[in-house]
Amino acid sequence: MYIMNCTRPDIAYAVNQSRFTSNPSKNHWKGLIRVLRYLKYTSNYGLHYMRYPAVLEGYSDANWISDSKDTKSTSGYVFTIGGGAVSWKSSKQTCIARSTMESEFIALDKAGEEAEWLRNFLEDIPCWTKPVPAIMIHCDSQSAIERAQSGMYNGKSRHIRRRHNTIRQLISSGIISIDYIKSKENLADPLTKGLSRDQVYCLSRGMGLKPDN
Repeated sequence: MYIMNCTRPDIAYAVNQSRFTSNPSKNHWKGLIRVLRYLKYTSNYGLHYMRYPAVLEGYSDANWISDSKDTKSTSGYVFTIGGGAVSWKSSKQTCIARSTMESEFIALDKAGEEAEWLRNFLEDIPCWTKPVPAIMIHCDSQSAIERAQSGMYNGKSRHIRRRHNTIRQLISSGIISIDYIKSKENLADPLTKGLSRDQVYCLSRGMGLKPDN
């Protein structure tokens, strides 16, 4: 857990499956062994940061009900400064999303909440350039972005309406801004689902996770 929370965002999704420890199946044990082998193979990996650009930006993603036995989606976000990850999370959503757009919107709300906290933190750092600009959050769902930028929500879901109001408030207050990014370039993608080795390697480097030389 410490490694996942502090130095290795690439295993956040896999470690999030630890909720099955109370009743693990054979596949869960196989998955655990694969994670341990991966960590052994990449034991020299660490987060690297560049001095410039010292800009905080975020990535948000969701995987809508990938398991037929489950009814809840998985959210993921990651924030970077100077090309290195400073905050990330992979978690099961607490409410049921009825569509891909809703699951992406729930994830965007979580990312916005973290962005607000990080922005307030930067405001308290004396040497940080003031004022702190709006934090750009990249999302790979155009429908979720359109819904976030719309001034009205006509849906019937109360929990989505509340999140829509929250995101609209963050945007109008200049705390966050949202733009579209391709799924293959979304750094939060490996925090929501299992990916191929090449995809994990590529996106991990985007988070600043590289071998120590």
